[in-house]
Amino acid sequence: MIMKRITSSLLFKVVLAIILGIICSFFFPEWLARVFSTFNSLFGNFLNFFVPILIFSLITPAIAGLGRGAGNWLAITTGIAYGSTILAGLVAFATAKGLYPSLLAGQRIDTNVSDVGEGALEPYFVLEMPAPFAVMTGLLMAFMIGIGMTAVKSDTLFKAADDLQRVVMKVIEAFVIPLLPLFIFGMFLDLGMNGNLRDTLVAFGKVLVLSVIMTWIYLAIQYLIAGGVAGKNPVSAFKNVLPAYFTALGTSSSAATIPISYKSALKNGIDENVAGFVIPLGATIHLSGSMMKITLYAFAIVFMSGMDVSLPLALGFLLMLGITMVAAPGVPGGAIMAATGLLATMLGFDEGQIALMIAAYIAIDSFGTAANVAGDNAIALVVNKFAKGKIQKREEDFELVKVVESVTPQVPADRVREVREVREGEH
Repeated sequence: MIMKRITSSLLFKVVLAIILGIICSFFFPEWLARVFSTFNSLFGNFLNFFVPILIFSLITPAIAGLGRGAGNWLAITTGIAYGSTILAGLVAFATAKGLYPSLLAGQRIDTNVSDVGEGALEPYFVLEMPAPFAVMTGLLMAFMIGIGMTAVKSDTLFKAADDLQRVVMKVIEAFVIPLLPLFIFGMFLDLGMNGNLRDTLVAFGKVLVLSVIMTWIYLAIQYLIAGGVAGKNPVSAFKNVLPAYFTALGTSSSAATIPISYKSALKNGIDENVAGFVIPLGATIHLSGSMMKITLYAFAIVFMSGMDVSLPLALGFLLMLGITMVAAPGVPGGAIMAATGLLATMLGFDEGQIALMIAAYIAIDSFGTAANVAGDNAIALVVNKFAKGKIQKREEDFELVKVVESVTPQVPADRVREVREVREGEH
């Protein structure tokens, strides 16, 4: 019985997909690997189409459910997320200044790096699926309509937003989540067979390892702070987030991990409306892991190239990077693509240096994404400390909880009892 529960869990399937993807990359013929590459191309394009709708459908009713305090909670959550992202950049910059003179002593950068995409497997065909609107457009629409519904008390829009949310969650439950392990398998299969990525790992190896370690250290700091504020055991809280962490590790997409991250937030006892507000919002604006990696990589190139970057310029770069990455799509490699403009204009990187940045970032993109996702739950713990109990619960919220519970049924019994008691109390 216990073994059946373990093997049926999403966490087990994700970890197994990662292991099998790496193993199969050593002996799969290219024609067979391209089959999985074609699937990943189709599924990835669907995610690009679906992500703006997902963000809009989750954030709109969540903001409306926060009542007249929506504007305040939006400002507070945004401030915490931006502060966490900038702090990650400052920690990375201090680490680079302190360690690189000894860690990278005598090393010089080789910017003769091919386009990382050239080493990737080519799908047999590509089917474009344009998004109905951009991620930032969906985010702004969600804020505007959600806060507007609160101001005018529109029950009709309220019900429509909740219905849209249930439709989207059904798509996630029946289509997205069952296919995630196969998508993750294809990602790691492609990673293992990509020669350019292996070359990058060798050339930039020390910095890559350091960046992974620093994301773990920063996650520990986040959960120690969040646990202290929320009065929760940080180890237990992070343990509940592991399914979301490993899902992000496999998909390299914070947006694709939103449903799993939302469920992890519920397991940590976070209010449904708070989770539905903070988790999708954090997937868009909280990028501490990406900030950590980009900062470490950028200043490694600065050090090894002998470039002169002043402290005020470095700080300005970090502040602008924290804002610029918000516009990045929640898909693999989105953050580094959004950062390329700043790397060229503010730090003076040439095409070769930017190519190395992109190659290094994509090589272990998933670790930064996983840190972003896990950090979202730490922020949710802090926000929940002050928002829980002040949010009006609605009948539709219980339907959303049912959908999330049905995706991965290992919800604590006390959490189910709590939901039932609240529901019975309202009737």
